[in-house]
Amino acid sequence: MLKLGERIITTEDFQQVLYGGEKIEISESGKKKITKNFDFLQSFYHDKIIYGINTGLGPMAQYRIDEADRVKLQYNAIRSHASGCGQPVDELYVRSAMIVLLNNFLQGHSGIHPEVTELIKELINKRITPVVPEHGGVGASGDLVQLAHIALALIGEGDVHYKNKIVPASAALSENNLKPVSVHIREGLSLINGTCFMTGTGIVNLIHARNLLSWALLASAMINEIVRSFNDSFSKELNQVKRHQGQNSVASTIRKILSGSKLIRKREEHFYNHNHNNKYIMDDRVQEYYSIRCVPQILGPVLDTLKQSEKILLDEANSSCDNPVINDEFKNIYHGGNFHGDYISFEMDKVKISITKLSLLLDRQINYLMNDKLNGLLPPFVNLGKLGVNFGMQGAQFTATSTVAENQSLSYPNYLHSIPNNNDNQDIVSMGTNSALLTKRVIDNTYQVLAIEMLSLVQAIDYLKITDKLASLTRRTYTQIRNLVPKFKEDTIKYLEIKEIKDYLCSQFIDVLD
Repeated sequence: MLKLGERIITTEDFQQVLYGGEKIEISESGKKKITKNFDFLQSFYHDKIIYGINTGLGPMAQYRIDEADRVKLQYNAIRSHASGCGQPVDELYVRSAMIVLLNNFLQGHSGIHPEVTELIKELINKRITPVVPEHGGVGASGDLVQLAHIALALIGEGDVHYKNKIVPASAALSENNLKPVSVHIREGLSLINGTCFMTGTGIVNLIHARNLLSWALLASAMINEIVRSFNDSFSKELNQVKRHQGQNSVASTIRKILSGSKLIRKREEHFYNHNHNNKYIMDDRVQEYYSIRCVPQILGPVLDTLKQSEKILLDEANSSCDNPVINDEFKNIYHGGNFHGDYISFEMDKVKISITKLSLLLDRQINYLMNDKLNGLLPPFVNLGKLGVNFGMQGAQFTATSTVAENQSLSYPNYLHSIPNNNDNQDIVSMGTNSALLTKRVIDNTYQVLAIEMLSLVQAIDYLKITDKLASLTRRTYTQIRNLVPKFKEDTIKYLEIKEIKDYLCSQFIDVLD
């Protein structure tokens, strides 16, 4: 049971709830903090002008709201902003956003009634997930549109995913004896304010990005075994002269993966301890292509980026991103812009670019395996059938290349893509929601490319008959893929096999990194 409200939450907490089925409980200290903050706001706001309580929202903040319309304002904020379009976001990402929303409220700076946090907790635990469209958020007052669709379910309106169906929120609440939340003071504005959707999406992205990196390191180790590369590219002695932590961690990880391999060669045994004076052209390649020997230098920055992004996103998930901030300790209310999503937008763009670079590395490794003129070891397209009649992995390479090209197009930084809106009240925006969702697309694409490479690698291993010489970790990876897709000589339909491998890689969370 994950108890929220008494400590910071971690990536592992998200993973346990989202993938491990762990339930959420609200701590007593969290409940007291929410109640105290609500009680303060209730006693404080009556004779004052406070944004979003007795004023309109956004550029209409100059309009005073009468007491008779105060509750109506909050419901209108939710209903009017529930205006998203496009395909529904995967339930997993919405549930992650709800965890962030709940944890943000438990910081005790939003002035909401305790029943709001209780209902969010129940929806997460009972897997009642609001239907949230992809399009709508500009990430400035946070995720107004996406969060409004979550809030809609909390007031018993709109649709939810429940028991593998889309049903009215009111029906799912009723079936579970749950009551919609009521507006007390500012519940409507608090529910739609903030960066919780982009942050929740971003945390799931990071979980998968880290997983992709681990699988990519295994694939990179396997291709080094296939070409019988020299061990100095990943040696401590070579890499430690660069001070980058990511590079050295990646190099150390590959050394660990390749431990026990009978295929990796020592350079001194082939080039340093023999007389080569009588050879003008060496039989052995002196250095491998960059996509094979420069893995620490290419994936090291990816690892460093993911670590930095994880820190930033967890800081946001453990913050209060509401506006205004209700501070019962100092008996005051502070107006500002904690809902602005620049931190998340910038980090998601970094992750998006780094995973696109990872997919480029995978694509170049695939190309090396496909091109017999480059590798000098394998038949064209790792074709184990009759050349000229069979095509091997030729068709799959087209898919990998086109998918990586899409990643490149998607990697334009949304952080720089501000468009003023909201009567120019939101004159500079983060586009963090778009950035997080596009990063999700890039990650999904890269799993697809990785699946194609994995299938190519095991075909190459079978052609060379080197299974028994692989390191234990790469042999296990070979076995995992072969359990999904058998060795083939005759051409078969590939899209289902690629999808099966991709789904497996997505669902098997590994961490080989030191």
